Amino acid sequence: MLHFLGQLYGPFFDLHNWATVISTGDDWLIIFSLVLIECLLSVDNAVVLAAQTQSLPTQALREKSLFYGIWGAYIFRFIIIGLGTYLINFWEIKVVGSLYLAFLVFQFFTRTRVKHTRKLVSDRKKRIFPLFWSVVIQIEMMDIVFSIDSVLASLAISSNPVIVLIGGMIGILAMRGVAEVIMKLMRRIPELEPMAYCLIGLIAVKLFLSIPAIDIEIPATLFGLIVVGAIALTLVIHVIRNRHIKPADKTEVKSSDHSDVNG
Repeated sequence: MLHFLGQLYGPFFDLHNWATVISTGDDWLIIFSLVLIECLLSVDNAVVLAAQTQSLPTQALREKSLFYGIWGAYIFRFIIIGLGTYLINFWEIKVVGSLYLAFLVFQFFTRTRVKHTRKLVSDRKKRIFPLFWSVVIQIEMMDIVFSIDSVLASLAISSNPVIVLIGGMIGILAMRGVAEVIMKLMRRIPELEPMAYCLIGLIAVKLFLSIPAIDIEIPATLFGLIVVGAIALTLVIHVIRNRHIKPADKTEVKSSDHSDVNG
């Protein structure tokens, strides 16, 4: 048992692995890709988590619950990445994972996706735990649900658990800290969200191609460059589309954004 745990989590405590990742530009490019995907796909989840805290009476308790929640998210991410690094070696898991990611893309582009928020049901029954700890437990449960997609996608990009862990930790912190900023950015540049799901589709293909029967490996560094290129292309498309929007339409968009903020 100890030997198995050592196989799962030993790479996290390999100082040479950490030093190599931190000092390598290509690895930071991959980490940037993971953070970007985490933020774009999970920003609505951050809003849901923040909304869960509104039942607490004071701002101090709300901030405290999110603080506990973020540490819980880090601990769970550490556990699931270790398990995922082991399971992703089985080709059956790769096939299932690639199909699941492809299904997420299909749901998005057919507009039939049902967000995880449907799992949020207000519990007005008698609580087993005090209000504060009930909120913390809800936050942890949502973190577990939300992280499955991102961990699977991250492991499809890089098999190095340290890279995935660093990307996940930065992504979680960024998602919680700048959720409102990212939401405004995505409202300003609506092309970002479909771009993110196109990348998820590419990740699904990458994962499927890596099964032994096909054995085609797309290098993680190349994928990082593709992400940077996708961002640049998305910004170009946004600028071109904006130039073709009539001034009256732009005024309507701005007034809509203003009403959303006031609302």
